[in-house]
Amino acid sequence: MRNMGFAMTTAQIKAGTKTVTRRFGWWFLNEGDMVQPVAKAMGLKRGEKVQKLRGPLQVVKVNSEPLNSITKADCILEGFPDLEPSEFVDMLVKHYGCDPSKTVNRIEFAYTD
Repeated sequence: MRNMGFAMTTAQIKAGTKTVTRRFGWWFLNEGDMVQPVAKAMGLKRGEKVQKLRGPLQVVKVNSEPLNSITKADCILEGFPDLEPSEFVDMLVKHYGCDPSKTVNRIEFAYTD
């Protein structure tokens, strides 16, 4: 089982309020796959260990779409109920330095613990 990092949404994963994530990768995922949510999966310093956030997540649905096609409902599912779609897109564009119309992998998941 692969580790999936949730550095920007650790609190939402711990609280169980996030059931959708958008990634500029993870194209190999299929419905039914299991992933382990961790605080940080890449860029660990020497001696740092992976911190599991909770039990595995089961992938429910995967599809590709433009980043800027996010809806208010999906902002809520992403764990950001106070953000409007444009604010969510702006946050990711600023963080990743990408184009707002870039294709993302929308991954819906369920908690198994």
